[in-house]
Amino acid sequence: MAITLHNITEVVTASLGEHGEITDRQREIMTSLIKHLHSFCKDVNLQHHEFLAACDYLARAGQTCDDKRQEFILLGDILGVEVLVDMLSNPVEGTESESTVLGPFYRETPPVLPKGASTVQKDFADQETVYFEGHIRDADGQPLAGVILDVWEDAPNGLYENHDPDQPDFNLRGRFETDENGHYAFRAVRPVPYPIPDNETAGELLRFMGHHPNRPGHMHFIVSKDGYRPLISQIYDSSSAWLDNDSVFAVKDSLVGEFKPAPEGMDTDLHVEFDFTLKRVSAEDKIAAE
Repeated sequence: MAITLHNITEVVTASLGEHGEITDRQREIMTSLIKHLHSFCKDVNLQHHEFLAACDYLARAGQTCDDKRQEFILLGDILGVEVLVDMLSNPVEGTESESTVLGPFYRETPPVLPKGASTVQKDFADQETVYFEGHIRDADGQPLAGVILDVWEDAPNGLYENHDPDQPDFNLRGRFETDENGHYAFRAVRPVPYPIPDNETAGELLRFMGHHPNRPGHMHFIVSKDGYRPLISQIYDSSSAWLDNDSVFAVKDSLVGEFKPAPEGMDTDLHVEFDFTLKRVSAEDKIAAE
């Protein structure tokens, strides 16, 4: 068959599975990808030198990835893809808490700390200390004991510890557990707005889009318990800059918390109360996830 501008898309999609077994889901994904990618090329009349530049760009993005920086997650964040995929993957039903992006700075196996402990290993002259607390409940409002919370944030200098050689390892990171009343508590510092990495290919994309790199101050959470859907979320500072213009489009109204002056005797500058509600995982959800 002669390949033409008009039949190339149909020829490529028809080839799927011709010489190897593929699943229905693989066929669905690849058919849609090919159709949309070909349509994009036609829409912008993509030229060959632009195609080669894109190939070079993606190659350089891959070379930028290491154990401290996942460039493709960062690019997905800048394009709003991660938050879109998160909303598709975790539709909110009823009273359950909203999720948002994981981001590129999470580290596994943070220090396991007792309830109420501090994640601060290094003090900064301009820091404001915060006491975070709240309750984790199920959709019926019942408290959930034994819920694991991974938390992490940037330092007052705007850097996460794995991007700052002057911070101790795992500074401002911790793993906590709710008590029998579903209550969690820990001490940290007030997260500050910061620019996402705007060098390398991420910076090139931001400049190509004419977009800024700044994120509002936020505390990251992963909230998990067997039998419930894991929640990846953030608490945003209601008084932070960039709250209405987040560079990765991840702010949701339900995730904005108020940082209030701490009551006397709390031994921190500020106090934040924020509750989360987890969704029980059904048998169908477990099968789909597997």
